[in-house]
Amino acid sequence: MSFEIGKFAKQASGAVLVRYGDSAVLTAATGSKEPKDLPFFPLTVNYEERLYAAGKIPGGFIKREGRPSEHAVLTSRLIDRPIRPLFPDGFRNDVQVINTVMSADPDASSEMAAMIGSSLALGISDIPFAGPIAGVQIGLIDGEFVVNPTHEQSKASIMDLTVAGTKEGINMVEAGADEVSEEKMLEAILFGHEEIKAIIAVQEDIIAQVGKEKMDVVLATVNQDIEAQVRALSEGKLKDAVLVKEKHEREAALKVVEADILEQYEDEEMHGDVKEILHKLTKEEFRRLITKEKIRPDGRGPEEIRPLASEVQLLPRTHGSGLFTRGQTQAMSVCTLGALGEVQIIDGLGQEESKRFMHHYNFPQFSVGETGPIRAPGRREIGHGALGERALERVIPDEQSFPYTIRLVSEVLESNGSTSQASICASTLAMMDAGVPIKAPVAGIAMGLVKEDDYVTVLTDIQGMEDALGDMDFKVAGTGEGITALQMDMKISGINRDILVEALEQARKARLHILNSMLDVIQTSRPELSAYAPKIMTMSIKPDKIRDVIGPSGKVINQIIEDTGVKIDIEQDGTVYISSTDATENEAAKRLIEDIVREVEVGEIYNGKVKRIEKFGAFVELFKGKDGLVHISQLAKERVNKVEDIVKIGDRLEVKVTEIDNQGRVNLSHKVLLKDEEKEETKEKPVENKSE
Repeated sequence: MSFEIGKFAKQASGAVLVRYGDSAVLTAATGSKEPKDLPFFPLTVNYEERLYAAGKIPGGFIKREGRPSEHAVLTSRLIDRPIRPLFPDGFRNDVQVINTVMSADPDASSEMAAMIGSSLALGISDIPFAGPIAGVQIGLIDGEFVVNPTHEQSKASIMDLTVAGTKEGINMVEAGADEVSEEKMLEAILFGHEEIKAIIAVQEDIIAQVGKEKMDVVLATVNQDIEAQVRALSEGKLKDAVLVKEKHEREAALKVVEADILEQYEDEEMHGDVKEILHKLTKEEFRRLITKEKIRPDGRGPEEIRPLASEVQLLPRTHGSGLFTRGQTQAMSVCTLGALGEVQIIDGLGQEESKRFMHHYNFPQFSVGETGPIRAPGRREIGHGALGERALERVIPDEQSFPYTIRLVSEVLESNGSTSQASICASTLAMMDAGVPIKAPVAGIAMGLVKEDDYVTVLTDIQGMEDALGDMDFKVAGTGEGITALQMDMKISGINRDILVEALEQARKARLHILNSMLDVIQTSRPELSAYAPKIMTMSIKPDKIRDVIGPSGKVINQIIEDTGVKIDIEQDGTVYISSTDATENEAAKRLIEDIVREVEVGEIYNGKVKRIEKFGAFVELFKGKDGLVHISQLAKERVNKVEDIVKIGDRLEVKVTEIDNQGRVNLSHKVLLKDEEKEETKEKPVENKSE
């Protein structure tokens, strides 16, 4: 990996071209000189894929890049998450970090190049940033860890882990795995952190040489006198409000406290500051209760899970459905099975061109009792859907044993903490209800953390308030055997090994508890598919026969589809998938294809139909699309003067293949079969006479 600084994008606050193998990513970080009048830090991180980087021209009518791909959105989130906690509290200047992939080498991660480039561009800029950070991908092949595996190594790896952090600690983890144990996952994360430290050391050296002096910034603060007043006015009231167990009642109680205090300030211009101070004090009280008194807002213990409920087969016309409820979080997932031709086509930088398993996540406003605009899925929805997909794809049956495209859609119906993990549970139920023979059921749980000085509390099954005001969102999904997906985000600079060990063990216990609850409703996948799901039949033909089945401009295959009502997908190796909701339609299509690809062999006997008569013989259809000639001399054992004396058009005639000439013409004989019958009769007569 190499870094070029001072040559490109010189008007940005900081810019670097990162070369890694044959990958090249230009990262430009820019910050506004003045703060924005906003109650949050306006940071934007983009990962821009340019298809020229992989030598491709975009598909479709508009030959330029459009909206970001899901992969680009997920990579943008991957970079955003470890750098966001490292800006100063109260920093309100607009910051944009733009990563443009200009050359993509499948064996050298452009995603990690972009993450490291983002850290270095911020580090050398005048933007205040408590980095640097770095990230690596870790694979696990034959028991050995591999750093930033190549494309081929990734195929062989049972783990796909991305870990990022500072030199002091880990602050972001994203992983998919084939039921890897908690111990092995922890070992991989710590292994990755050692690599991160080495990359950070290089960045620190570069920043020391070429880094700009950091700008003087005005951090958003509140009036200390007003804070003291509000603190005195809210004393005791906030604790009572925070400890209201039900979500909406708690929110209402906090609103009452806010309204009472705002009444003390006639100047409405001060109301914004008062609300901000109240939010700060609410966070303080929440954290104090958890770390020192070990009291959660809803009264649960640190490891306690809210009430669970599962249900399947809710929707009669869908292929499979599942409902999962955990406290005030509820998700309904629907499973749809389709033919392999319905795979998702991917137009991106990677070598993957399609995928047959999809998991989508929707989060409507009514799930939190609010109104709002209905828009296309945003980064959050795409990210949560991808996390569920990563957790579940490890248990999906392969294409050979289950030749279906599988789409799961998770609808969040109620939200108060970790809807992404609820959607994983609901989607597992939906697949089992649909009859998908998954390797094992999967459940997920979200863990939290509140850390104040030396006081540390790890929370199981965090609700919305604990996520918003806590220090960690740590999601773990897996089977009874091990982890299939993991995602961790920190709001502090990082965590150490001890906290990771505690969080992973609590998550394991919680996952097993949830799995047992789900299995009380449905033990295994249903043995039969829904009556409304397509039935798929598989057959094999010789690859050189594919063109015969397809026909010129698809004429033959389209006619089969029109005649039978099926869907047909043909692989390059000659595997044919026929799908329809009616098994008899599949059989009809299979027979038509068999007739097309069937080959005549010398010695075979057919009961064919006479299609045409000539003076020299009769043409007999052996099967659809294949005729043979019975010469007049081969129609009977005696001499035949006229073909019509023996057969007429439409008659059935038993014939034997006697020859296939070098032009593929088939010669048939009816006479040889008559001779065989006559010989059988003569053989039997002496035996009968002798017995008499």
